[in-house]
Amino acid sequence: MTDEQLHEPVIPQNEQSQTTLYYAELDSPVGPVTLLQSEHGICHLEFKTYSEAHAGLSSWSSRWYGDHELIHSPSRLGQAIDQLHEYFAGEHQEFDLQLDLRGTAFQRQVWQALQVIPYGEVVSYKWIAVHIGSPSAVRAVGGANNRNPVSIIVPCHRVIGMNGQMVGYGVGLDRKELLLELEGYLRQPVLF
Repeated sequence: MTDEQLHEPVIPQNEQSQTTLYYAELDSPVGPVTLLQSEHGICHLEFKTYSEAHAGLSSWSSRWYGDHELIHSPSRLGQAIDQLHEYFAGEHQEFDLQLDLRGTAFQRQVWQALQVIPYGEVVSYKWIAVHIGSPSAVRAVGGANNRNPVSIIVPCHRVIGMNGQMVGYGVGLDRKELLLELEGYLRQPVLF
C-alpha cells in the first residue's frame, strides 16, 4: 500500500459545478445528530446540532463537493431519520440507505468492510486490515475508521482494540460504549 493510495481522494468525475446538499437534525441517546445527504445518498453524520457543526460541515463538504448549497430538508432525510430512531429504540439492526461516501480508495475499502460487522459484535483493527487484504495496514485502518463520514450507519463503533479495550472513537469513548450497549454487546473476546 503506497502513501499515495492511502491519501489520494476519489472524487466522481461527473460532479455538477453547483451541488445541493440537504441536512436535518435529530435528537438521540448520544446527543444531537446532524445528517447530510447529497443527490446520491447520505454523505455525512455529525454528533452536533447544525449550528454547532456548520463551520466544520462547510469545510468538509467544500472539500468533497466543491461549490455547494446547504438546504434544511427533514422530509428529504426522513428515511434516514426514521431508521436512526428505530436503531436507537433497538428496533433496527441494519441500515438500508443509499450512501454517498467520499474518501480515498483505501478509506472506502475500510468503510465497506465496516458494514459487514454484525450488529452487537466487535472486531479489531487487525481484523479489518486482514479482511481488506492489507494485514500490515492496521494504523491506516485506524485512520480510515477515524475519518468515517457516516458513523453509526457505517458502524466504526464496532471496532475495538485487540485486547478488548475501547479505543479510537473520534467523538468520544462514552458514545462508543453507549452505542455498543444499545446493541447488546457484552464485553466478550474480539472476533480477531
